[in-house]
Amino acid sequence: MPELDPQIAAALLGGGIALVLWALGSRSVEKAAVRESLRSLDDYQVDNVRDQELLVPLAERAFKPVLLGLTGLGRRLTPVGYVEGVRHKFVLSGRPSAQMIDRFLALRVVTVVAAPLSVWFFFFWNPLGLTGNTRLGVTALVVLALFIGPDAQLNRAVEERQAAILRGLPDIIDLLVISVEAGLGFEQALLRVVTSVDGPLPDEFNRMLGEVRAGSTRAESMRAMDARIEVAEVRSFVLAIIQADTFGVSIGSVLRIQADEMRVKRRQIAEEKAQKAPVKMLVPMVFCIFPALFTIVLGPAVVRIVQNF
Repeated sequence: MPELDPQIAAALLGGGIALVLWALGSRSVEKAAVRESLRSLDDYQVDNVRDQELLVPLAERAFKPVLLGLTGLGRRLTPVGYVEGVRHKFVLSGRPSAQMIDRFLALRVVTVVAAPLSVWFFFFWNPLGLTGNTRLGVTALVVLALFIGPDAQLNRAVEERQAAILRGLPDIIDLLVISVEAGLGFEQALLRVVTSVDGPLPDEFNRMLGEVRAGSTRAESMRAMDARIEVAEVRSFVLAIIQADTFGVSIGSVLRIQADEMRVKRRQIAEEKAQKAPVKMLVPMVFCIFPALFTIVLGPAVVRIVQNF
């Protein structure tokens, strides 16, 4: 019997493996399509327990138990009050979802576990070949990023949302003034703002109007909105509207005063940023621009002095 060429044997083996994988893949794709079709039928009943479990998406079957385990571990290991603080920050960031909080706690568990592993990876094993202070600095930077990175990102999301609300507040108050002075009520003016302007503050106004329709008073819903934002200017606006409702003052005049104050506040914020600009520019000028400038200007003079003496 003649011997088979090794290249031909390898090609046949690879073709056989590819054929088997294609058959298994096509069968799994077909089963996935059937399960997806069955999920769309709400009244469809499956008697087999295994088939009932397979109707659940793979991500939920595979990753949800791991996520729940990490979340429970994070709730047990975190300090007292940390979970409540994280929940409050997610509310301020506009993402008050329980799933987002659970994912964040699971991520914190992963980062805390990964911190000592990163020390072993970068400092002791050192596959990158780092030496001296570079190895120590990279290890410290990675550990620091793992420990404070998630909290810093969450705090940044809160600050960005509050900054967006503060930027849009003067224009929204101007639109409220125009709408109220045109004859609309305060709630109708808020509805006009919600339908005309996009952003986090109109979203909060929309939620406040929903709470009012659900039976809450205007004062309670506005205080709840202030608690979800925590911006001093919004708190001043909320208190002014509540006082106007309490004492029977015209909403239009109160909004006009608030609009004038917001313009002054916006100008003051712009002047404050302009005054801070030279101080912030001083650091890159001292450490980046001045050394290069001194090298270019004084370098030839230093060389001549050295040559002469």
